Amino acid sequence: MRSFQSTPVAPPERLRPAYWLSILWPFLMEYRGRLVLAALCLVAAKLASVGMPFLLKYQVDHLQAVSEPVSWWVAFPLTLLVAYGATRFLTVFAGEVRDLLFGRVTERAMRRMALKVFRHLHGLSLAFHLDRQTGALQRDIERGVNGISFLLRFLIFNILPTLLELLLVVGILLANYPPVFAFITSLAVTLYVIYSIRVTEWRTRYVREANQMDSTTHARALDSLLNYETVKYFTAEEREASAYDESLAKWETARRMNRLSLFTLNSGQALIISVAMAAMLMFAAYYVIEGIMTLGDFTLVNAFMFQLFLPLNFLGFVYREIKASMANIERMIDLLDEETAVADSGQDVLKVTQGKVELRDLNFGYRTERTILKGLNLILEPGKTLAVVGGSGAGKSTITKLLFRFYDPQDGGIFIDGQNIRNVPQKSLRERLGIVPQDTVLFNDTLRYNLLYARPEATEAELLEVVRMASLDGLLKLCPEGLDTLVGERGLKLSGGEKQRIAIARMLLKRPDIMVFDEATSSLDSHTERAIMGEIRRVAKGHTALIIAHRLSTIVDADQIAVLQDGEVLEQGTHADLLVRKGAYASLWQAQQSQSVIVAEQIEEGGDAPADH
Repeated sequence: MRSFQSTPVAPPERLRPAYWLSILWPFLMEYRGRLVLAALCLVAAKLASVGMPFLLKYQVDHLQAVSEPVSWWVAFPLTLLVAYGATRFLTVFAGEVRDLLFGRVTERAMRRMALKVFRHLHGLSLAFHLDRQTGALQRDIERGVNGISFLLRFLIFNILPTLLELLLVVGILLANYPPVFAFITSLAVTLYVIYSIRVTEWRTRYVREANQMDSTTHARALDSLLNYETVKYFTAEEREASAYDESLAKWETARRMNRLSLFTLNSGQALIISVAMAAMLMFAAYYVIEGIMTLGDFTLVNAFMFQLFLPLNFLGFVYREIKASMANIERMIDLLDEETAVADSGQDVLKVTQGKVELRDLNFGYRTERTILKGLNLILEPGKTLAVVGGSGAGKSTITKLLFRFYDPQDGGIFIDGQNIRNVPQKSLRERLGIVPQDTVLFNDTLRYNLLYARPEATEAELLEVVRMASLDGLLKLCPEGLDTLVGERGLKLSGGEKQRIAIARMLLKRPDIMVFDEATSSLDSHTERAIMGEIRRVAKGHTALIIAHRLSTIVDADQIAVLQDGEVLEQGTHADLLVRKGAYASLWQAQQSQSVIVAEQIEEGGDAPADH
């Protein structure tokens, strides 16, 4: 059963909107002018909103004062009617202009934050990505970016305006009417806010759990679909469906608790608002009967309550969603807090003058309990080829990962022309290196895109040249679209050998100072392997080249061959020297030659040759 990481508990400061605003504030400052204009529109909209009940009061009082039938234009004062309509329009129009102005600010903040997280993820070490699931990361970023939009829009332009309107209304009621109205309003708002905060805090954990299970379910589905062939090979469809349904069941439970807590919140808020409005209207009716207030005042109080509690009710929704948004953004901020295990500490650009690579006293292990490389010393002479061979787990591919600084050794160092690669930026280092990896994963795009990924500015002639050098001509002849052929998700439309030839062509197009071939021909048949190794030797001539090999027949021409065993150099020399010594290399050579003889005999007899590993 695959395991999924649980969401850590957020630090207390991350539960405060001010924390998120402090992070997003630099992005908001990109459009200071728009922000100021949007704030002015906000104030104008709220002032107009507070003024509308007064216009309604004056109209009602004017109508009440009409004691005998008169013309309608006398009964309805035209100025008040026009002012009321204009004020209502101004309220809506100012709000729309505010949203229009602030929309650009929000979208830019979303873009900047998403890009910041994306860059940061690419800056993290390989160890981080090996421990995480791509599907869950994608969902975390997607929800976090959407959460930023909601947080900015509603925190700045809904909560703050509602609080401003609340203060204005309470002040007006206190100044013009008996204090009971201001008291009821303040008490209701206080109870409403306290109740909303307490219940929302209680239900936030269910929101977080629902989000976590959503990410987990999405990641499980993506992981299963990406490994579609493996599922088919082992007839594990039902097993995968059961595992997926198990995740969905946990998601369903979290959503059910989320919905129950939402019912509790909405019901309590509705009760507080209903009791407050009923009490206000009862007192207003009483004062009208007593002659202390006019019918227009009754209408004003009623309008204020509807006008105030409607956004206040919305404020409860906004607060809930802001808490949910903060839970969404929380994971994205956690990603930004992740520190890379391989940090850039140097500022000197790598200068490759000769291409000499030295591995000095390397000690390294992926985990503390197991050491892979033990005091390893190797030298790649300038312009020469060093082949590294050895059994599985000897540490051959680990050398490649250390050379590219996917990891840093616990002890020792790697030097290129005397420069410690720890002291140069990783970008500078990797620009001078080229690799053909053992497992080639391609982008879901065209052959041309995947080839030009090494050097986007390469010409068509250069592109066709590396296609020929990597023996890709045959593939292009079979594809009507040629270089514009789509390779599919992770290159699944191509065979393993075709993908590896693309990787070789891509590296050849880059033409780096130092070339690395990590089991570069492991997926090729013997005929194509010999042809490509000939091209590799021709291209690598004059360059420093490191070849990680399994089949010894591919590296007999190497200038030096190092045999690794348990993370140490067991023996080193040329092919001829190592055969004379009759050591580990000679034994491995003899075993592979015997296998080749058996294969040849089976082919002559018309039988099937064993798979070429």
